[in-house]
Amino acid sequence: MTFLPTPPGGFPGGIPGIPGIPGIPGIPGGGPGGFPPPGIPGFPGGGPGGFPPPGIPGGPPVGPGGPGGGPQPPSSPPPAAIPAKPLSAFAVDPGAIAGCLFRYTYVWPRNGAGFWFYPVFVGRTSVSGFRWNGFFWMFSGLDLQRIDSFSCF
Repeated sequence: MTFLPTPPGGFPGGIPGIPGIPGIPGIPGGGPGGFPPPGIPGFPGGGPGGFPPPGIPGGPPVGPGGPGGGPQPPSSPPPAAIPAKPLSAFAVDPGAIAGCLFRYTYVWPRNGAGFWFYPVFVGRTSVSGFRWNGFFWMFSGLDLQRIDSFSCF
């Protein structure tokens, strides 16, 4: 993503929602009658009486993909047993690892220790998903060239 500089003299009419720049009343920071800043009770995320964002306990429910429609990690830890390592390949083919989408997958990288992975997307040169750190799932991405071998269940 590329951010363009603000033109000399600012944007015509100001930018709503940015303090110090004229905006539209009723929009946060947009002028008289705008909402109070975050942290004020009774407003979204504002503490007692406010409500948390989607996906946070006590907040509104989220759809099947979670907030923003993104993939969710598995709801349980990976299997306790580590599978036997298959023969190494010169390169990991995206089509081969695509068969492991949304399945517990053990990955042996070319350098470093193996780990459990739960792939949710396979691209031409990379795979992304959730990596088990021993306590919880963390979103992560891997270059397919860095994978020595893998096995999925």
